[in-house]
Amino acid sequence: MNAEQLYETLKKVQEPKGYYFSDDAERVADLMNGLLLNKERYGYMVCPCRLASGIKEKDRDIICPCVYRTEDVAEFGSCYCNLYVSREWNEGKIPREYVPERRPVEKMF
Repeated sequence: MNAEQLYETLKKVQEPKGYYFSDDAERVADLMNGLLLNKERYGYMVCPCRLASGIKEKDRDIICPCVYRTEDVAEFGSCYCNLYVSREWNEGKIPREYVPERRPVEKMF
């Protein structure tokens, strides 16, 4: 699978749930490639914006879409990576604020 195929597959699954890809096409392409690279490295598509342990059970919360996405998009209109966003975020109807890391520090090491 290449980045374009991954994009199309995820778009079909996520848009009906109200999650859209950012309108920053270059960023989205980079993140798609990062997901594919991590799939190759670890065997699962862990968030390319976070440091993975390589142990699936420890990384389960950051396998894309991460468990923090719902709360991030609800509060900020975007997930931590700015991959998944709300329609309002893409339309410029809400401010594009920094999304803080929700992952507990103890899970990062």
